[in-house]
Amino acid sequence: MERTTYAGLIDESYLGQTVHLTGWVQKRRDFGELVFVDLRDREGLLQLTFNAKHRGVMFVANDMRNEYVVAVTGTVVKRDPSQVNPKLRSGQVEVDVTSAKILAGAKTPPFYIEDGVNANEELKLKYRYLDLRRPEMQRNLRIRSKIMASAMQFMDSHDFINIETPDLAKSTPEGARDYLVPSRIFPGSFYALPQSPQLFKQLLMGAGFDRYFQIARCFRDEDLRGDRQPEFTQLDMETSFMSAQQIQELVNQWVKQIMHDVADFDLDTEKIDKLTWQESMDRFGTDKPDLRIDYEIHDLSEQVKDVEFGVFSRAVQDGGVVKALAVPGGADHYSRKDIDKLAQYIERFGAKGLAWLKYTDEGLTGPIAKFFTDEDKQAIIDGAQASQGDLILFGAGRRDIVAASLDALRRSTAAELDLIDTDRPWRFAWIVDWPLFEYSEDFGRWIAAHHPFTMPNEEDLHYLDEGEDPHQAHAQSYDLVLNGYELGSGSIRIHRTDIQEKMLKALGFTPDQAQEAFGFLLEGMEYGFPPMGGIALGLDRLAMLLAGRDNIRDVIAFPKNSRATEPMTEAPTTVSPKQLLELGLTVEEPED
Repeated sequence: MERTTYAGLIDESYLGQTVHLTGWVQKRRDFGELVFVDLRDREGLLQLTFNAKHRGVMFVANDMRNEYVVAVTGTVVKRDPSQVNPKLRSGQVEVDVTSAKILAGAKTPPFYIEDGVNANEELKLKYRYLDLRRPEMQRNLRIRSKIMASAMQFMDSHDFINIETPDLAKSTPEGARDYLVPSRIFPGSFYALPQSPQLFKQLLMGAGFDRYFQIARCFRDEDLRGDRQPEFTQLDMETSFMSAQQIQELVNQWVKQIMHDVADFDLDTEKIDKLTWQESMDRFGTDKPDLRIDYEIHDLSEQVKDVEFGVFSRAVQDGGVVKALAVPGGADHYSRKDIDKLAQYIERFGAKGLAWLKYTDEGLTGPIAKFFTDEDKQAIIDGAQASQGDLILFGAGRRDIVAASLDALRRSTAAELDLIDTDRPWRFAWIVDWPLFEYSEDFGRWIAAHHPFTMPNEEDLHYLDEGEDPHQAHAQSYDLVLNGYELGSGSIRIHRTDIQEKMLKALGFTPDQAQEAFGFLLEGMEYGFPPMGGIALGLDRLAMLLAGRDNIRDVIAFPKNSRATEPMTEAPTTVSPKQLLELGLTVEEPED
């Protein structure tokens, strides 16, 4: 029997009609001569009424239990006024069931199939197929689907060609660790799963496809967190013969359409901020600032370089900085115990403490106030742009530690004090003019700030010459930020062999190493590559933000947990000795 429509879509327009419906039993309520069943499908809930006047259906109703799969036929009728549920589309009506059938029984699930269920995340991941039945999870994945549909429609309407790139490729040193796939045909050799389609899309530009687009799967073997997974999805695009400004304007229109189609939000692209990387770091302590928060970080190094308080003066003398964050209304909200918790919170960023002052009607008060003259105090108030009632939080020491600590404090205090601007709920920004290189504490060396194929600014090309300092160069790169998250990263690419070879040399590659890793790209450039550039937007992260979640696992159908395992299938698992033998591999037992 063909389903009439989804149960959750039944409303007053169906009154008097006979409908055929299928779905899951959400709840059953037995009143003897009358049994009510809430039927659930992907569109919502609908109340079914089993009445003793239809005696055949009562036997079926009596056997129904939560999560049973059922099919019913009946007439859509008005609910009793006392039974109306204004929260549901179907809340004005119900179905008077005349026939019913149980299609599949079900065990009692390990947690309730409802929104906001209080269940351990590992349990929900183990029974992910049940977790995905919950309405909020269904909404999350539909938001993801709408983003993809909107993105593809926009790209198609702007003459981009959808081209798939390989999932089995060569391992190339691009930053994160590769996931490796052993070859059975060539024992001892490996494919790598792509960290991104970067090299392939540059080759596509060299092939003459001047507008490429792909919803691309990417893989990186790195530590996980709430907005990171070992496998993730990018909205990936590349163009030829366009400037960075033109690409940014195109992407502005792209996200404008996505926001309209998915969030019913009309984005004013004229109000998308543009900050240099240095300005963003100076004002917010991060290259992905949340511009919904109105207060900023201020450098007080000059004002406090000679003060009696040694923590500040020594920090400046040792080449560090002293910066401050004036938290509006924080003086009354935060007790000393609360501030101690903030100090503990920023230890993860390398901070060894948290100096603070409260600006009250008595002036600056707090445990370090005695170290400052009246002139010092006024300089601090002016420099921090503090107002009465503010809590002034300080970072002193190494520049990167101070930046990360105060950025974290800015975000956490804004959330706790409800200081995030809801009048502009979606704050996009472009971060431009990045350094070409950055020092990695993990690798203990300089690495490419974006990737090794990013074009330096024209005026900085000389820094790649022999005898120059390449670390002073800035890049033609740009990140799109949304509400404090990096949404996309892009750049103008190197399209000339001589510049690419200089870039690789600056990263420590010998000519032989460069040929071994990237010879196919370097050779391709010798056949005439066009100027090119592009960007990749993080689909998972965008879906997370538009769904109002704080973890991308909520918008991925079958994600990994924080240990990079998948509790439902128990991946990764060991494999049989036969499979290892076919691949020419042996596995050593880990040492205790």
